[in-house]
Amino acid sequence: MLTSVIGHQPAKGWVIVDAGWMAMSRDRGTVKQSRDFGYGLPCTLDASPLEGCAFVGANQEHGILAVDCHDARQLAERFPLGMKLRILPNHACATGAQYPEYHAVAPDGGVAVWSRFHGW
Repeated sequence: MLTSVIGHQPAKGWVIVDAGWMAMSRDRGTVKQSRDFGYGLPCTLDASPLEGCAFVGANQEHGILAVDCHDARQLAERFPLGMKLRILPNHACATGAQYPEYHAVAPDGGVAVWSRFHGW
């Protein structure tokens, strides 16, 4: 899932993104595992996991990333407004069911559009 940084709450160590449960689903499938990924795994654009960052909350249209930083300047430098991130969902079926098509990114950066099959 592609998302953008839209705000910060430094006192809480939060980065706000524009992907909430409407984009990601509310699936917390990893909550009972040895590592809980919250609502998904935050990553860079090349899908490298972001160290010290967890997707801990999801409102309808906004997601909350908890990061290991409470300094406003450092938080804004590490996650500037408009920065694009990828979130790897816990449950791809629950996330993917919400969209009519998928934009699949190849390792070389190329993008293919996959139409969704509807029905069983």
